[in-house]
Amino acid sequence: MTTITVERIRANLAEVRARIAAAAASAGRSTEEVRLVAVTKYVDAATTRLVVEAACADLGESRPQQLWDKAATLADCEIRWHMIGHLQRNKIRRTIPLVHLLHAGDSLRLLEELNGERAATADTAPLSILLEVNVSGDAAKHGFAPQEVPGLLDALSKLPRLEIRGLMAMAGLEDDLATARRRFAEVRELRDSLRTAWVGRFQLDELSMGMSGDYEAAIAEGATLVRIGSALFEGADGA
Repeated sequence: MTTITVERIRANLAEVRARIAAAAASAGRSTEEVRLVAVTKYVDAATTRLVVEAACADLGESRPQQLWDKAATLADCEIRWHMIGHLQRNKIRRTIPLVHLLHAGDSLRLLEELNGERAATADTAPLSILLEVNVSGDAAKHGFAPQEVPGLLDALSKLPRLEIRGLMAMAGLEDDLATARRRFAEVRELRDSLRTAWVGRFQLDELSMGMSGDYEAAIAEGATLVRIGSALFEGADGA
């Protein structure tokens, strides 16, 4: 992918947003309940700037080094950065000051170190995090097994510098849309049970589910954040 115009990105964004609105309406939900996170991990900083110019300020990166570089290059832009990939512990200190929402809270050790790092800084606001659920059971994926999450929250209730906002999940690579939808429903049902059990301690309002190939199924099952990459860059050279 080498060349794309801001006009093409605007058109792609409009199409994706229209499909989000239609999927939300079909599920009896408001469009405002679903936020689009543009995944820019496969494009350079110049193309990422075009996404911001096309009026999309929520951007997702999966590699810390790319996030660091783009945040520096695009420091003049109003961007809410989402860390959507695995975060190694040795990259915590440089990454978390840049991040609006960390989607990949995927181990207790990472979460404990995030809490400790936040406590060591002058920033008094808790770090907003989603717990990554490996709902497909794919051994190559990070995240907690669904049955691990209820017991995890007791430990997380003792980490005051973290704000657990909800759950994140991906369907399996080989899943068809019907299977993906069942997996998304499982994550929603888990979130709902946790929210009831921990009312007053964790809000758990967010569900980060769905990518370019399955976001409509995710919206049907309650997604509040959809992570869209390739659909935004259709029409680029080499796409």
